[in-house]
Amino acid sequence: MDLLQYIDGIYEAAVVPEKWPDVLGAMSREVSGDGAVLFTFARADMSWTTSSDLRATFIEFLRDGWAAINPRPVRLSAANHPGFVRDSDFFTAEELDSDPVYAFYRSRGIGWAVGTMLDTPSGDSIVFSFERAFAKGPVPLDVVHGFDLIRPHLARGALLAARIGLEQARSMANTLLALGLPGGVLDRRGRLVASNALLDALVPLTLQDRRHRLVLSDPIADGVFEAAIGSQAGQGRGGRSIPIAAAIGRPAMIVHLLPISGVANDVFSVGRSLLVVTPIDRAAVPNAEVIQGLFDLTPAEAKVARSIGEARSVEDIAVAQGLSRETVRAQLKAVMAKTGVSRQQELISLLAGRQLPFG
Repeated sequence: MDLLQYIDGIYEAAVVPEKWPDVLGAMSREVSGDGAVLFTFARADMSWTTSSDLRATFIEFLRDGWAAINPRPVRLSAANHPGFVRDSDFFTAEELDSDPVYAFYRSRGIGWAVGTMLDTPSGDSIVFSFERAFAKGPVPLDVVHGFDLIRPHLARGALLAARIGLEQARSMANTLLALGLPGGVLDRRGRLVASNALLDALVPLTLQDRRHRLVLSDPIADGVFEAAIGSQAGQGRGGRSIPIAAAIGRPAMIVHLLPISGVANDVFSVGRSLLVVTPIDRAAVPNAEVIQGLFDLTPAEAKVARSIGEARSVEDIAVAQGLSRETVRAQLKAVMAKTGVSRQQELISLLAGRQLPFG
């Protein structure tokens, strides 16, 4: 058993995240294991990757909600051990036999593991877990010692990957600056991890960079914003556009929250969402295509929104578009939900770039 031969692979994976599954798989096979998992988490949100032989099982593990009650991370954190430990070290045999999560593991052929937890300066936790078939028995002590020898390299590789993720976030913010757009990158908890000068200029009148997360100064808009962050943390799909009411010295604005997905959202990616702010400073009602893009509306909803912005009644819109009043009302209800307003006059004011009568 020689896990030190994988040092170069660990640092390569830190730079090229697509390499992690191969490195994890090779290390697992070196110790007669049956797959490995690498995940980072903060609160309920998690990013992960696995060796190929364990991927299907881990997807099922997440899909069926086992991760929410998994006792391993809790015990690992409580142990606070600067090395690798086996589940047989901090669970009794009775606990392992009665725990439903371990029942799931065993039903899939695994059930023993050796793992370690690392903490990052950002507050996230990183877990490396190497699985072993239940039929093979507990992980031998010499395997634990082998992983302890390579643990410093796993820790440095993980921290290097996190640092690279931060630099990528800064690059995204600077790209938006080059396009003339106030923008930044939020982490999985909604904290601002990178921003450009144009976005910084909006603090604190429009945005407030607080320790727990970025906050919109408009409390109504911030409620919608907080819900959108929570949705993306829960692996929600698609972006969200949130209107901010005008105030003294500030025009009405639209905050666009866009998920960073695919390769850009690897296991060590610092950024989870891209934030772009678009001021609205006009007296004319925008056309339907612009409204559709601003608020993620369907074409039909955008037409209704524009008509409402022109102060037309539901009855007039129904006649003009050949629809029933019920259909128009349903579309208007969807528009108001997506724009975060509760009254037609608020929608008219929003589309005209005037202050919304929230108070």
